[in-house]
Amino acid sequence: MTVGPLIRDVQLALRDLVGALGRLNGTVASHVRLRGDDLELLDVITRRGPLTASQLAQQTGFHPATLTGVIDRLERGGWVTRDRDPDDRRKIMLHAVDERGGELVRLYGPMARSIASLCSGYSPAELAVIRDFLSRASEAGDDAVRTARNPNPPG
Repeated sequence: MTVGPLIRDVQLALRDLVGALGRLNGTVASHVRLRGDDLELLDVITRRGPLTASQLAQQTGFHPATLTGVIDRLERGGWVTRDRDPDDRRKIMLHAVDERGGELVRLYGPMARSIASLCSGYSPAELAVIRDFLSRASEAGDDAVRTARNPNPPG
């Protein structure tokens, strides 16, 4: 097989993966009474936080007005807290509530176990290549989002 068809197969497999993960995220979100965007933002706060709302907007590309509504829902649901930054009392930091995370771990557990099992069939060198590919594919996705948001840059 030549490279062209393999690249197309990889692209199609990534589309299938994105679809499957979207369905999983939607199912998990409905179990914990969140929306898909809520879950996405909660994941960013959990993994990269604490963050200010402006940092969260910058990292996710969400419009600040939309972000405010999502943060309000997450706070009402007990998923995040807003706390003053001890170093700069003017800043409000978003913190994920660790106690709620167990609910998500339980719901994502089957997928995590499946991925761990799948990975056990690869060598450390192969896993390093897969990790690199997925990281670079994620960066390409972020670049594509930026391009789609500004399809006609000045110049």
